[in-house]
Amino acid sequence: MDPSLPLGSGLDAGPIVAHLMAQAGVQKVPSPKLDLFVARGFIGPDLCAALIERIDAVRRPSTIADPNGDSAFRTSETGDLFAGDPVVQAVERRLAMFTGLDPAHGEPLQGQRYAVGQEFKGHTDYFEPHGADYATYCSTAGNRTWTVMVYLNAPEAGGATRFKAVDKIVQPETGKLVAWNNRRADGSLNAATLHQGMKVRAGVKYVITKWYRELPWG
Repeated sequence: MDPSLPLGSGLDAGPIVAHLMAQAGVQKVPSPKLDLFVARGFIGPDLCAALIERIDAVRRPSTIADPNGDSAFRTSETGDLFAGDPVVQAVERRLAMFTGLDPAHGEPLQGQRYAVGQEFKGHTDYFEPHGADYATYCSTAGNRTWTVMVYLNAPEAGGATRFKAVDKIVQPETGKLVAWNNRRADGSLNAATLHQGMKVRAGVKYVITKWYRELPWG
């Protein structure tokens, strides 16, 4: 198989894990509880800066599915990035080649901005099958399979991503990629992917996030 071709939705995790492990600089967190990968320098500082500009141009308050009554649960801002932008297209191509995940199964690329004191409390990225909004979000493309996130900068303090089940804290660095499989080996949803975007204590944090689905998007 041509290594530049996407391998699918990621529901069959084996080929994706193998593809990721074949990429230079990728580290897999040593835990049987989840598939979690980190790679420094995934994209360069100039591309990160261009993405930050685009996030700032379109950012709005972030939202959550199935509101839980905690108005401070997710306090960041979100920016939906234009798919026709050459900068966004360059990132999308890089993601497809690096991860092996089929861009046809990917949601549109999003950016997030966290100012001082802002956070995203512990959550999973998949949609709960019994949640009130499950049908709204999953009726067409199915549930989420993989998450790929890239830090675009390093805030002065705070802003790490914590995976409590495996006692792993990933510190933000410009261009660093973090990717994880939202499923267990048997394909079931993996609660051990619970993660927290910790509060920024000084400065501002920017990330981009790409989620992949069971079926083609849209």
